[in-house]
Amino acid sequence: MEVGHQVGQMQRQWLDYTRSLFIELQDDNNPDFVVEVVSLFFQDSHKLLNDLTIALDQKSVDFKKIDAHVHQLKGSSSSIGAQRVKNCCIAFRNFCEEQNTDACLKCLHQVKQECCLVKNKLETLFRLEQQIMAAGGSIPMMELSF
Repeated sequence: MEVGHQVGQMQRQWLDYTRSLFIELQDDNNPDFVVEVVSLFFQDSHKLLNDLTIALDQKSVDFKKIDAHVHQLKGSSSSIGAQRVKNCCIAFRNFCEEQNTDACLKCLHQVKQECCLVKNKLETLFRLEQQIMAAGGSIPMMELSF
């Protein structure tokens, strides 16, 4: 399968990523803007997921603290277009409101899976784009709709 076709297929089928917004913000002065923003998201989300894991492992669960972490993760995932992560966070926050520890643990597991999935897909996409550019090709600009 042709690399360019793989990139297009991944964009359409797998990524909950609002790439067009970042492409508009990226310019010749900062060609790695998108990669940098996404990298920061994954650093922050990794820390938040660790904090959530610790907080849910306590004897006395502080649901307000957990909700604040989930709210932050929901906002940052939404800002990069990671809609499936954001949607998991919405359910997670509802279970925080109900103070349902078991359901929160299940949501945490699901959020971790979704973050891993989007991270793997974005890393693959960035790698494929780099290969295309290194070979003298160009990346077609397309609006993603998920």
